[in-house]
Amino acid sequence: MIKSVQILLLLLLTMPLLGQDKVRPRVIVSTDIGGTDDDDFQSMIHYLMYADHFETEGLISSPYGEGRTKDLLHIINLYEKDYPRLKPHAKELPEADALRAVVKQGATERAPARGWSSPSEGSDWIIECAKRKSQQPLWVLVWGGIEDVAQALHDAPEIAPKLRVYWIGGPNKKWGADAYHYLASNFPNLWFIEANATYRGWFTDHQTGKTFGNSNYYEKHIKGHGAMGRDFGNYYQGVIKMGDTPSVAYLLHGNPEKPQEASWGGSFVPLPYSSRRMFGRATTLADQVPVFGLIEWVLPGPDKGPATEEPALWLEVSGQQFEGYYEGKGRYRVRFVPKSAGKWSYRISSPIKELDGLQGQFTSVDPWPGERHQQDFAPLNGWWSDNPDPKLFVGPHQGARTITRWQQDFLNDWAKRWAWLAEK
Repeated sequence: MIKSVQILLLLLLTMPLLGQDKVRPRVIVSTDIGGTDDDDFQSMIHYLMYADHFETEGLISSPYGEGRTKDLLHIINLYEKDYPRLKPHAKELPEADALRAVVKQGATERAPARGWSSPSEGSDWIIECAKRKSQQPLWVLVWGGIEDVAQALHDAPEIAPKLRVYWIGGPNKKWGADAYHYLASNFPNLWFIEANATYRGWFTDHQTGKTFGNSNYYEKHIKGHGAMGRDFGNYYQGVIKMGDTPSVAYLLHGNPEKPQEASWGGSFVPLPYSSRRMFGRATTLADQVPVFGLIEWVLPGPDKGPATEEPALWLEVSGQQFEGYYEGKGRYRVRFVPKSAGKWSYRISSPIKELDGLQGQFTSVDPWPGERHQQDFAPLNGWWSDNPDPKLFVGPHQGARTITRWQQDFLNDWAKRWAWLAEK
């Protein structure tokens, strides 16, 4: 009898109390909303509709385009209008003013070659939040440039153990190549998910049927549902893209401390090293680099004295330009990251006549990170990335099936929240 009572007491002590709240993750979202892609507007609407699941400590606008904090405030204003209908169903939803209070402006320019520049309001806020006393880590969900994370870690490297970074890389990585180089070189033990292709599983239709197909989901579940629903149709005519949302979904369903396990935001494999290839000449199609791997051209030119932070050349690829810099001793460096496998061509423009007009090509190949190479970054510990298992590709997108397998589940769950806004 005594033993039975002891067992019962042990069970009572170890079981969560009835009604006890689940610990909500501390979250900062860094977004290029209003910048080069409208999908961040869709993703921010989704995030705010699920804001009862998080302790939102920061919303940082860090675009490469023209977006600023006004775009974050625009979505918060819509959220405020819908708040009365959402709140009865989600008791922990923050008030709009609480969200406005943590909106910060992050970096508005790419980092120079060294990977960091000057502190921004956003990078300073990451440091301030990371230094707060808490038993929980600080999740930084990066939907655009990685510059503010790199800047924060440069200015306060001691915060690294406090951070959990989930970065939607892919195209964002080519713009943040210099900041990425700084992180991989100086913070190999950072807890870091680098999702270069897995995220595409969110907006790739896969066995979802007519009810949850990305192209008709808006008409069936979003259109006419509150202020946010009306605004949603302004982006891609309501067709779901939301390539950054997997970073949020990762915290909604699954065990965030175990990236290898299944979650709505994908599952990942350890990244033991990060691919890098360096060339001291113009490349040709015979030069192969891993897709999403970092390419560095270190080109000879006239000795201009000490290094400078002003761009000295521009790499033109697929209609886009990427700055390169003079680093002293007659060396000029520029970095790029190919976002897909295939053949690439480039041209360099520069006021330096020895570099102006230089042209070349290269070939990028799957899978990431590719065969180990002596130029790759030093071993990483705690970094994760897309699963290279061929069975988990969706088309050319590595690891995307680890998200598409849950597509009907997370779209169905979201539809329930949209229904709250349709109530009279």
